[in-house]
Amino acid sequence: MALATKTNPAGRGTGRPPSPPPPRGFWGSTIGKKTVMAVSGLLMLGFLVAHVLGNLKVFFGPEEFNAYGHWLRVMGAPVLHHSWALWLVRIVLLAAVAAHAVSAYQLSRRDVRARPTRYVHRRGRSSYATRTMRWGGVIVALFLVWHILDLTTGTAHPGGFQEGHPYQNVVDTFSTWYGNLVYIVAMLAVGLHVRHGFWSAAQTLGVGNARRERLLRGLADGLALALTAGFVSVPVAVMTGVVS
Repeated sequence: MALATKTNPAGRGTGRPPSPPPPRGFWGSTIGKKTVMAVSGLLMLGFLVAHVLGNLKVFFGPEEFNAYGHWLRVMGAPVLHHSWALWLVRIVLLAAVAAHAVSAYQLSRRDVRARPTRYVHRRGRSSYATRTMRWGGVIVALFLVWHILDLTTGTAHPGGFQEGHPYQNVVDTFSTWYGNLVYIVAMLAVGLHVRHGFWSAAQTLGVGNARRERLLRGLADGLALALTAGFVSVPVAVMTGVVS
């Protein structure tokens, strides 16, 4: 009497169990991509906090704001040459943005492959920020390109761009209706992104749990509100003549 042999998924007799799939490694795994998203997101959040604090110096007048702009280019001196520290920050930030965007895109594609058909009913508890994370990320990415061309290189600046005079450059930008519109819409998208992203990063890095849920959600809401209000206050101040 012949003994039955084990079959592989394709139905062919092999006599051996199917081989396990090869390991994906850290970057290839879902948890690895989520960890990269979380860490890069927290790096960008730290930059946003520092950036909004610097932006608020515009309320102290042109001398102080221009001095702050000058300090950004000489920080680290005399150890570092002019603008070296600023470029290091830019490179780290650019790497964080790239890592965040790539991991987000790949996770999105992986989710689509795992669930090729959409849910018949939306999940009722999903927040507006959760449902708009992807579009919010696209809006912020497009804004960054415009923001750099406007206030860093001066290529898309509406007035006569003045190197070393950031106060006047900011006033020029926010003296136009489209400059205010683009900036305010982008900052609202940043607020929604921070609100959901901070909470997601806490869960991915193992900080969140049932006991800390209320605290973490409160921190996410507070950070998002404070950053949005801080950034939006600058164009509003220019529009209303508080900063001129």
